[in-house]
Amino acid sequence: MTHGLADAADRPRTTGAERRAMGTACGAHAVHDGYTDVLYVMLPLWQSELGLGYAAVGALRGLYSGAMALFQIPAGSLGDRFGAGLMLAIGTVMAAAAFPLAALGHGFLPLAAALVVGGIGASVQHPIASAVVARAYHGVRSRTALGTYNFAGDIGKMLLPAGTALLLTLLPWRTAMWALFAIGILAAIAILVATPAGHGRPAAKTLARPGTAAPVKGGFRLLLAIGIIDTGTRSGFLTFLPFLLAAKGAELPTIGLALTLIFAGGAAGKLVCAWLGARLGVLRTVLLTEGLTAIGILALLPLELEAGLALLPLIGVALNGTSSVLYGTVPELVPESRRTRAFGIFYTGTIGAGALSPIFYGLLGDWTGVTHAMLAVAAMVLATLPLAVLLNRAMRRHIAAE
Repeated sequence: MTHGLADAADRPRTTGAERRAMGTACGAHAVHDGYTDVLYVMLPLWQSELGLGYAAVGALRGLYSGAMALFQIPAGSLGDRFGAGLMLAIGTVMAAAAFPLAALGHGFLPLAAALVVGGIGASVQHPIASAVVARAYHGVRSRTALGTYNFAGDIGKMLLPAGTALLLTLLPWRTAMWALFAIGILAAIAILVATPAGHGRPAAKTLARPGTAAPVKGGFRLLLAIGIIDTGTRSGFLTFLPFLLAAKGAELPTIGLALTLIFAGGAAGKLVCAWLGARLGVLRTVLLTEGLTAIGILALLPLELEAGLALLPLIGVALNGTSSVLYGTVPELVPESRRTRAFGIFYTGTIGAGALSPIFYGLLGDWTGVTHAMLAVAAMVLATLPLAVLLNRAMRRHIAAE
């Protein structure tokens, strides 16, 4: 009994600054990821209103993600210069502004321009908030903290798309967009007030603290390659999931429910896989999650609507769980002084893949149909497996050399 009390006393206590850093990062992540995934609810509606093909739908999603990807590194630099709180607040307002801008415009080009504005605003969250968490929690605690931060994003993915789908049954879509804008303004004010001082800029160069990562030769590039494929396949799957469900007879509220189910599974997956990653390692966790993702997609295709809905939470666990392991591994592969830039590069690559993949799968969907596009997604998922093996070998060589 005394030994257990001693162990509890030895655990690092969470400080007030750490709690505020985590709260700010998690709140920003929930709002921004929620906004990003509201697009999956809106795309079928915009497709119907504007008479778009699947390639044009993919282009709209790609423009948002592309703008988000291009500004990751500049956003991280601005966060280092002007502070995390200010840049996160500005980005939140811009991300929220995409919705009323979309409502005010008519036609493909105004809608595309609105989504570019939203993507630029959304670009600030990942590199800045991730760096805030990584600076606040050191050593092995950073992996668990980043897993919690990733989990918060899925809370937003569950709530905002489902809430928007419900709102669209009560209001015209152009009116509903202003409600989303109001949420963003309130969130921006809260972020500006809550961000702890001193967590917006990198620490001065000092002697390395215990737990500070030394570079793993080739490790970050392999991790980035896995992240690019993982995000590209996830974005392709989620972009065309509503159309697959519509072909099975789903209406808008059911599609909103389906997205809630898959993101609920994703939220659980990020927590579970962050825990698994710390115990099983990157290789075993990636092999498990990506293999289950491919199996889940293949199983979904022939199922009736009700059975497909029941399967979606399980697909969500595997589909989103990998990212928690990948993000949590970044601090282990780069030194602290380079983490903001490393997160910026990582998110540029992964979100860029999320921008391009819906266009590719959209062209494939126009040519062969949604089912064949989903089969291509399942096949591409498996390309992460050999890369995970190579990353595991690089990390083992690094440990052996120390």
